Amino acid sequence: MSALTLRLAQGTPCWVSLMTDDLPGARAFYGQLLGWTFTAGPAQLGAYVRARLGEEPVAGLGVSSVTGFPVQWTTYFAVDSADRSAQLVRECGGTVAVGPLQAERAGRLAIAADVSGAVFGLWQGAEHLGREAGPEPGGPAWAELLTPDPDGAAVFYRAVLGVPVAQAEGGSALLVGGRPVAGIRRRAELRGHPPRWRTHFAVTDAELTARRAVELGGRVLVEPHPTPRGRAARLADPRGGHFSVLETV
Repeated sequence: MSALTLRLAQGTPCWVSLMTDDLPGARAFYGQLLGWTFTAGPAQLGAYVRARLGEEPVAGLGVSSVTGFPVQWTTYFAVDSADRSAQLVRECGGTVAVGPLQAERAGRLAIAADVSGAVFGLWQGAEHLGREAGPEPGGPAWAELLTPDPDGAAVFYRAVLGVPVAQAEGGSALLVGGRPVAGIRRRAELRGHPPRWRTHFAVTDAELTARRAVELGGRVLVEPHPTPRGRAARLADPRGGHFSVLETV
């Protein structure tokens, strides 16, 4: 079956990537917390590895080349053309910080920010198609935008990704094939942080995972609590990278 046949539909969250100033430490932390192993990935942006569950790639970890750049996870969306989508970002009032550029034979990417400053990626898969969110423990489970302007965000992502946005419990959601693939939530108070896409990883027990994160040198930012998608906890890795875990089974 060809890569074209397998490519995820336009607008689907297809990959998450962490940029950090301590790649060995990130590998140790997330490997033990989420059960990942690692293999080398494309090196255009510096040292970069792919995290795997078994043989399947689920996330990327790289070293930030920008001094003072915050440690953060980035959500990538599948697009049919990274160049065309990057141009739409600019036309809709966003900015393109990186690319579009070729990631060896894996695909073509761009890193952008929406009108409120939330960073996200565009991925035009070739040999590497990415991975759709799902319930498997250790893999990405959900992507959610926290923004003070959800209406403006809905207009922006509808135009850039070419997908509908519908009302959903707790906010709105991007729809692909009629089903929600990512959420948009109003967050008037971001505690000094810019608007951002929050990465959720699937786990079997949010409380046990939160305790394990602390044992490994991370922090619990928000204790396990019920959400519309299941019990979740918000955590930080030892270098301050924020992420969430979500009970899916």
